[in-house]
Amino acid sequence: MHELGVVFEVVKTVENFVEKNGLTKVDTIVLQIGELSSMIPKYIEDCYPAAVDGTLLQDTKLEIEILPGNVMCEKCNEIFNLIENKDGCPKCGENSWKLLCGKEFMIKQIIAC
Repeated sequence: MHELGVVFEVVKTVENFVEKNGLTKVDTIVLQIGELSSMIPKYIEDCYPAAVDGTLLQDTKLEIEILPGNVMCEKCNEIFNLIENKDGCPKCGENSWKLLCGKEFMIKQIIAC
């Protein structure tokens, strides 16, 4: 489970941001995770309490937004969700596509009090 190491890096990044910007309290951290990324949102949620325990972020809430795994058909340019259409383009049936989004993992927002 590599999610724990990633969550520790998120905590370190947010703590550095808080210190650099003179914030005193963070209420919520919002992460965006692409549905095609290697991160499993449930594991991120499960690791979060352990990662923030004893830090200045221990009372923060974690919100996760899932970004769709969208691709574009290389034959007809139809944009579709890869997970929902595993068998190929819903318009022309082609199985050749270009990834548009869905592999992201980023801190979207740090909400301070």
